[in-house]
Amino acid sequence: MDFAQAILFDPLLPWPVVASIAALATAMVALAFWRGLTGWWLRFLGFAALLIALANPALQQEEREPLTDIVLMVVDDSSSQRIAGRPDQTDAAVAEVETEVSRLGMELRTTRVGDGEDNTGTLLMRALSEMLAEAPRARIAGAILVTDGQLHDAGLAPDLPAPLHALLTGEPDDWDRRLLVQNAPAFAILDEEFRLTLRIENQGAVPEAETGSAELRVAIDGGDPFSVRVPVGEEVTVPLTLRHAGRNIIQFSVPEAEGELTGRNNEAVVSINGVRDRLSVLLVSGEPHPGQRTWRNLLKSDPSVDLVHFTILRPPDKQDGVPVTELSLIAFPTRELFMEAIDDFDLIIFDRYRRRGILPMIYLDNVRRYVEEGGALLVAAGPDYASADSLYRTPLSTILPGEPTARVIETPFLPMISDLGERHPVTTGLEAAHPPLEGSDQPWGRWFRLIEVNDRGGQTVMTGANGAPLLTLDRVGQGRVALLASDHAWLWDRGYEGGGPQLEMLRRLAHWMMGEPDLEEEALVAESDGQTITVTRRTLSEEVGPVTATAPDGTERELILEERAPGRFVADIEAAEQGLWRFAEDDRETVIALGPASPREFEQTIASGERLEPLTDLRRGGLIPISDGLPDIRRVGEGRNASGSGWIGLTPRNAYLTVDVTVTPLIRPWLFLLLAAGLMLGAWLREGQR
Repeated sequence: MDFAQAILFDPLLPWPVVASIAALATAMVALAFWRGLTGWWLRFLGFAALLIALANPALQQEEREPLTDIVLMVVDDSSSQRIAGRPDQTDAAVAEVETEVSRLGMELRTTRVGDGEDNTGTLLMRALSEMLAEAPRARIAGAILVTDGQLHDAGLAPDLPAPLHALLTGEPDDWDRRLLVQNAPAFAILDEEFRLTLRIENQGAVPEAETGSAELRVAIDGGDPFSVRVPVGEEVTVPLTLRHAGRNIIQFSVPEAEGELTGRNNEAVVSINGVRDRLSVLLVSGEPHPGQRTWRNLLKSDPSVDLVHFTILRPPDKQDGVPVTELSLIAFPTRELFMEAIDDFDLIIFDRYRRRGILPMIYLDNVRRYVEEGGALLVAAGPDYASADSLYRTPLSTILPGEPTARVIETPFLPMISDLGERHPVTTGLEAAHPPLEGSDQPWGRWFRLIEVNDRGGQTVMTGANGAPLLTLDRVGQGRVALLASDHAWLWDRGYEGGGPQLEMLRRLAHWMMGEPDLEEEALVAESDGQTITVTRRTLSEEVGPVTATAPDGTERELILEERAPGRFVADIEAAEQGLWRFAEDDRETVIALGPASPREFEQTIASGERLEPLTDLRRGGLIPISDGLPDIRRVGEGRNASGSGWIGLTPRNAYLTVDVTVTPLIRPWLFLLLAAGLMLGAWLREGQR
């Protein structure tokens, strides 16, 4: 416990009055001295005693409790501090600071800073400002940062009343490599080459052997990568071609070299949306019927669709003497369409087509080849499919998923989604796409014709009368085939009995046939919302195995998926680390970048004091590499340099807490007044005797 004393004045009159009295007394004493009065000095003492009495002096004694000085320490625990030997350096530095500060009798307050939210990097100055706001400024003896120097808010440094020091982790011979995507398009046209610009950068003390070129690996949607050698430190243009529509995840990586600090910044991920330049569709109508306009309106409503439509109005066997030139404006270019340009079409639709000798068998066999090599075929069947002139009686029979029984069912029926269809992306949730009429007990209107077929191994996603196949899908070779065993879908378009989701059904059907990823029935998909990653496994099976999740740092965990909807198995994972996450289940794999594949923490991984040096110099602090040895900590006077070779200093603040205050009058005012009266009387008597 310390004590402090001071003399206080509590005047009996306001200070201006006391000052006026003092001025008057001074004038009177000066006049007496000028006139030679022998009692002038007694007058002076009397007036002095009077003024002291009016000032009312008192002795103040404070009882003080000394307060310890506070040292603030911010420890950088960001991702870049968890590479190489930096965690051990950080732990050793923290332990040494704790020991030294305790030896000096000071209080140490510590906070740890991780990666900033939304890839904002290391925010050391914000953490220091928050600590400073919670501590009394009069007690701050200094601040110490334990970091690699790669902070991202140096411009927000607070105004410290004491020295600022930084202990730098890292080694002088550290080096690292970084892959940077400098230019990438948001979308690209399918099957057309586009280019991305990349750059591989070396940082730090790079070995001579690693300065020339590096291997660049490129993988699309988690597939097998291909490799090329590219120069280091130069911009590199990479030509690529997308093969499917929708989101394409393109992953670039450089193998981690020996001695490199980390491989976390050796990867980059780009998401590019694949779009079709123009969708080419060939629609061949066997005869005019009410549903023909439905198909045409559907296809012509999309400006990105190039539609070639032919309707056969007059079969070759009809001989009525009318010249051919008067029956059509354009001759049916069968050879050009089905032999020369067939591979230019994305989708071929046969709408109620029957064999009439217009398309030779060799043309239809070419359609079969087109499908097996990746094309798409949709057959919208009418009574013609059940006749002797059916398309099934052609080479197409080997790829069609339904064999006609020659029976046409013409009775009202409600199209229903099968159990398999509840799980298939083409038909799942179709009821939600078309709310039923108010008061109706059926989801949509009825149809009145069904072509009976025997299932030949396809996927029946919709059924008709008596559970017979209505919509069957199948994969043939690399292509896809769909069979709609009715020509009454147009009733939904016309709103009969409330209509139905005809447009949505046909849109999904067409997109599935063209391989749109969002409609794949077997797929593994990962999507992110903030720090939450949702993994979805779409499948036609009733159960799936666990999914292996690989974090950016290489650690793995197993996810058990639960069925949240038919054919939808889902698991959510809280991702604490930003970067590239991989998910695999059997032979399926997907990747997703949470934040950037290479976070801001790994843009610069070489420890450096470049950003901190102006801050420590401004506050007379030091910048000490831990690799040179941990510094001693000393006390230094305020305003003096607080760092030197092998040491850093803290400024004692001598702060205290006042426990008690005692105020004692030096003398009673009436005694001073009596003394003043006596001196005045003495002066009068002395001068009167003379």
